[in-house]
Amino acid sequence: MCVLQIRKHLFVFYLWKVDNDDCCCSLLCKLCLLDVLLAGPTMVRTRSHVGSFAHRGELRRAKRIVVKLGSAVVTRGDECGLALGRLASIVEQVAMLQNQGREMMIVTSGAVAFGKQRLRHEILLSQSVRQALHSGHNQLKDVSLPVLEARACAAAGQSGLMALYEAMFTQYTTCTAQVLVTNLDFHDDQKRQNLNSTLRELLRMNIVPIINTNDAVVPPPEPNSDLQGVSVISIKDNDSLAARLAVEMKADLLIALSDVEGLYNSPPGTDDAKLIDIFYPGDQQSIIYGTKSRVGIGGMEAKVKAALWALQGGTSVVIANGTHPKVTGHVITDIVEGKKVGTFFSEIQPAGPTVEHQTEMARISGRTLASLQPHQRSEIICRLAELLTEKSEEILTANKTDMDLAVHAGHLPPAMLKRLSLSPAKLTALAVGLRQIAVAARDSVGRVLRRTRVAHNLELEQITVPIGVLLVIFEARPDCLPQVSALAIASGNALLLKGGKEAANTNRILHQLAQQALSVHGVGEAVQLVSTREDVEDLCRLDKMIDLIIPRGSSQLVRNIQRAAKGIPVLGHSEGICHVYVDGEASVDKVIKIVRDSKCDYPAACNAMESLLIHRDVLRTPLFDQIVDMLRAERVKIHAGPRFASYLAFSPSEAKSLRTEYGDLECCIEVVDSMQEAVDHIHKYGSSHTDVIVTENEDTAEQFLQLLDSACVFWNASSRFADGYRFGLGAEVGISTARVHARGPVGLEGLLTTKWLLRGDGHAAADFSEQGSMEYLHQELPVERPPAGQRESN
Repeated sequence: MCVLQIRKHLFVFYLWKVDNDDCCCSLLCKLCLLDVLLAGPTMVRTRSHVGSFAHRGELRRAKRIVVKLGSAVVTRGDECGLALGRLASIVEQVAMLQNQGREMMIVTSGAVAFGKQRLRHEILLSQSVRQALHSGHNQLKDVSLPVLEARACAAAGQSGLMALYEAMFTQYTTCTAQVLVTNLDFHDDQKRQNLNSTLRELLRMNIVPIINTNDAVVPPPEPNSDLQGVSVISIKDNDSLAARLAVEMKADLLIALSDVEGLYNSPPGTDDAKLIDIFYPGDQQSIIYGTKSRVGIGGMEAKVKAALWALQGGTSVVIANGTHPKVTGHVITDIVEGKKVGTFFSEIQPAGPTVEHQTEMARISGRTLASLQPHQRSEIICRLAELLTEKSEEILTANKTDMDLAVHAGHLPPAMLKRLSLSPAKLTALAVGLRQIAVAARDSVGRVLRRTRVAHNLELEQITVPIGVLLVIFEARPDCLPQVSALAIASGNALLLKGGKEAANTNRILHQLAQQALSVHGVGEAVQLVSTREDVEDLCRLDKMIDLIIPRGSSQLVRNIQRAAKGIPVLGHSEGICHVYVDGEASVDKVIKIVRDSKCDYPAACNAMESLLIHRDVLRTPLFDQIVDMLRAERVKIHAGPRFASYLAFSPSEAKSLRTEYGDLECCIEVVDSMQEAVDHIHKYGSSHTDVIVTENEDTAEQFLQLLDSACVFWNASSRFADGYRFGLGAEVGISTARVHARGPVGLEGLLTTKWLLRGDGHAAADFSEQGSMEYLHQELPVERPPAGQRESN
């Protein structure tokens, strides 16, 4: 019989079956299957199965995927009935992946719970009717339910569970098929081959198999009977079923969803329990397992054994939480996209430590760094400055390698290539900036900001302390690494660095120099360079380990990090829309000089001018002509604002938006009637970064400086001065447009916070009540501490 005839026979059988079933979606299912059967095999490019994936990022290539839904995922909290909302979101994700051309299979629990709900309802109804007939009135006694046998519940619930899946998948024009198996189906060669053939045919026809153990007929599980080697695995529960099925079908990925986030090193909920990101076969001895979940017959130990068995058979495995309301709607797709969700099982252990381990090492070493004397931190920074000079040839050689690779790849724009490039002059300037930071480091951590005598022999101090662990993410700008490292050292902060791959070689040697300098005082692990494949979004989820994120790069990078880092503060700005306002009383020479420098010195910088505001009185003067001629000579493309365009018969291209960061030799020109209108325009279209007024009228300038709400506001000076080095901060970790903690160029001060120290002598709050014998003084004291062991007399 030919393949097409087989398809037609299958379709006729399906039509007969749906016509005899009470299925509300039968017509759509018929049309769906008809399309699949008569159109022939779908063109799905399956991955050649050569073993499990080594890294999460490779999961994007998974073609054949098994999704195992544990009892805790499928059932409600009362263990009677299904969690419909949760199930619907899982079905939506599976259907979406199926429609992308992947081959999806589901191993599901839930038949027992569904049947239990159905049987309970029938028993209650039956007993209620009997009692009503027996008593002759409607007052019913308490109805007691008998203990329901699991196999009977499975028999009653299996058809309803499948009908529910079919109805849900039909909403996405995806067909399903039910497959019930037992242990014998895998131990009998002929049955195993038949099962394999059936599943492959269903996958070929773009149908999602819904697989479950035939709980109505299986015997009770025997203890210690599963996982008997690579070639044999006893189907004791759905964990072992999913593992066996994944290996049998040569699946690329097995996703096991449960009611916990993943695998912990000790039972979840205990004080020292930590989620394991990547689990290796050799780590089994370090795990302490807890109790089983509220439903099901497996448990985490069974899941781990099944996962390791599947991994050994060539299938990658991820165990994750399928019950959390905030992640259930995208947990499966996140895993397939390679995001850090749950526990990933891998046979290949990376050479270096995990990012979690790096963060922990940095925090521990950072606390030691913070406890050093100020002059010791200063010595570390000075040593780093010396190393930049001593090892300049090695640094420039590594940088040349990065530049050659970037030019050959051809994907970096000229502005980013300029940032990537290092030169002897840049290294010299870096060393000078680091020495400035070293001087500032002598008076940073532990500085007394405020002293108060609260009461007799009760003194309060507010002192500066490090923030904790900083994560700095930067693109192709290797000079950022020594700058940020020096600021972190000076402020006593631990530092986690994630640089762009374009500068990998330069970053590596600069980080080695930073660690070499830190080793002078035994704190070499306080600065860590993340070289693993973690995505930025994954790093932003380490909210329990990282205290502040500082992005250095494009506005798109900053925006992405601000969106991803929901639990960690982000210091930075997403846009640098800087304005220069030319007042009616401006000096010609100053205007030309400031506008040229603000726009043309470094157009890609965040402090470069993007919009030029012209007072109306300047519009038809020689000054305006000189401004335009200068911009044209510098090859700056001009975009006209709507009002400026209205003054011209033949205007330049009109600006698409007055809120645009060009980052290149382009700018917008707009006309305003007054200084106040310029301020209003900047408040509406600016980004609160840096804005400039050029005028000879001091009163006008002072009003502009006071009225404008930006991080940096300048009078008769280029916007390019908005920089930590130019401000004398030595260097900066970035420019912040936020209004909390730090604003403008953020140097050493912006990486410190405070804590309060209270020194008493047996004081109690009750001493200051109405019946107490003490009273508050709240006297301000000089910030200089008295000699050790002494207190100032009252």
